[in-house]
Parts: sequence; structure tokens; C-alpha cells
Amino acid sequence: MATTPTKLSFEEFQQLPEREGAIYELDEGLLLIEEHLTLRHNLIRQRIAFNMMEFVDSRKLGMVLEETDFHLAADTVRNPDVSFLSSEHAAMIDLDRPSIEGAPALAVEVISPSNSAEDMAKKTQQYLRAGSTAVWIVYPKLRMVEVHSTSRVNRVREPEVLTEPTLLPGFSLSLAYVFDGKE
Repeated sequence: MATTPTKLSFEEFQQLPEREGAIYELDEGLLLIEEHLTLRHNLIRQRIAFNMMEFVDSRKLGMVLEETDFHLAADTVRNPDVSFLSSEHAAMIDLDRPSIEGAPALAVEVISPSNSAEDMAKKTQQYLRAGSTAVWIVYPKLRMVEVHSTSRVNRVREPEVLTEPTLLPGFSLSLAYVFDGKE
């Protein structure tokens, strides 16, 4: 028996009850639920967030968040694994709201087995259209990161290091560390 996808408004989406281990997103009105992320996924997300947070905090560049909802359009809410907000954007955030209006300057998505190429391409375009400067798509099995901007895509593979010269001048991150925890 086929199931009908659940369509919701932003207001209905905000009323969903929290569910342990579930991440909700709203894709142009369509409810998406991601559950049971792997330990590898979580470790990669944490390594990226930790290094980026240390760099951003030491230079007072803004804010680094993990798994936070961003209201990108009237019927679209995305929850990147890691995100960076500039100081200017961070200063305008209401810390007591469940989602942030607008896109992060940088959104980082770690690919899970349940992610399709089509869905990731759509999500990347949603971030960029909403104002993100860059989107990193992290491929654990390929040991590669795609860096998307509005004008190009750059692939970074080991032993290269990941950088973000426009948003985070001087930041670099070893892919060996991202994927294996080794410097």
C-alpha cells in the first residue's frame, strides 16, 4: 500500500512534537523525517563543528551551530548538520525561537545512507537561493567534500585540507581528521 506524503504549513511544522532521535525538515511543504544517524555520521559532524567553533570563537567571527532549524522559505525548513552564522546574522537571532529566519552563511551536510543525490542537490540549491554563501556536502564513503557556491563546485579529497577563504579566512581542516579523527 502506498503512503501519501505529509504536506504541512510552516505553522503546522512548528507544532510537531519532538521525537527522540528524529530530525524533521520541511521541503517545500513536504514533511521529511530522518532517524537513526550512524555513529560515523555523528563523529564527522562533531569533528567539523568542534574545529570550526574553536576557530570562529577565537576570532569572534560569529556562531557555529549543530542541527539547528533554518526557515529558508515560506514552506521550507532545513536542519544542516553544522552551520556558521556571521556575527551580524548571529546578533539578530532570537535565541528563544525554535528556528532561525534565513540561511546560514555556511551549511554543512554529512551524507547518510538514506540521502539521495537528487534530494541533496535540491537541498543545496535551497540553501544557496536563501542566501548561503557556501554549502559543504561531506561524503564519508568517498572521503571527499564538495564545496558549493552560487558560481561553482569544488571537490576536496584527501590529503587536501578543507578551507573556506571567503567566510573563514585562515581556517583549514584536515580531511584525515574529519574522517578518521587522526591529525
